[in-house]
Amino acid sequence: MQAHEDVPAVREFWIGLDLPGLFDVHVHFLPPNIQRAVWAVFDSAGPKIGRDWPIRYRQSHEERVEILRAMGVRRFSALPYAHKPGVASYLNDWAAGFAERVPESLRSATFYPEEGAAAYVAEAIADGVDVFKLHLQVGEFHLDDPLLAPVWGVLEDAGTPVVVHAGSGPVPNAFTGPESTRRVLARHPRLALVIAHMGAPEFDEFLALAEDHEHVRLDTTMVFTDFFPATYPADLVPRLRDLQPKVLLGSDFPTIPYPYRHQLDGLAALDLGEDWLRDVCWHNGARLFGLA
Repeated sequence: MQAHEDVPAVREFWIGLDLPGLFDVHVHFLPPNIQRAVWAVFDSAGPKIGRDWPIRYRQSHEERVEILRAMGVRRFSALPYAHKPGVASYLNDWAAGFAERVPESLRSATFYPEEGAAAYVAEAIADGVDVFKLHLQVGEFHLDDPLLAPVWGVLEDAGTPVVVHAGSGPVPNAFTGPESTRRVLARHPRLALVIAHMGAPEFDEFLALAEDHEHVRLDTTMVFTDFFPATYPADLVPRLRDLQPKVLLGSDFPTIPYPYRHQLDGLAALDLGEDWLRDVCWHNGARLFGLA
């Protein structure tokens, strides 16, 4: 495959920081039929998207893996997310096979408010799943749905991270916002949650949850770009310096409308220092997933 045009700029960024590469905790690889359906939603700029959203990296699975490798994204997730009952196990089986074929990928899984969720989550953890993904906007459920009550105890005891899209961006609905996350953490304060998109647009509320809970982290996905509709408040940026060990690089690759380097430049523009960038772009992910 011919090298993608975005590769040199990304490599220049992490080489300049004297890093071994990048650790991206928010990458999506989905079964082809599900991927086509997701991209159709983005292509239509439908009610769950709310704006035109051209997809920059619309290659095959194999080509996208090679692009990540060439850019120097050494570790990345796959992050399937269930949108209705009965599909989580299918997605998890597919993601397990993907992780076996692609050693750089964290073994990723999902779950949904349904009978038996605690059992298949426990089984996935026993089988070596590294990270789970939930999407409250797409799945249309609250984090403290009664059917999830037994799941949280399993995850709290295991310490397995869960990337949660709980913020109200890009389009709010009745299930988004910090409230249900706050309620779950009140009952399970040791949960290892990674708040996707820094919790946009409820940045302040989710930042406070990360400050108040030892195992709650934030991922940077799409936030510090000129495309993201919610601007990160300037008065919160100094608090990100204090939260340095708990901010993780995320990109939303491949479903982004700009070159991969663009968000890296956005992080650098925060002017929080090279040590902060090194932690966010590599060391924090490596520590969280036991690769330090």
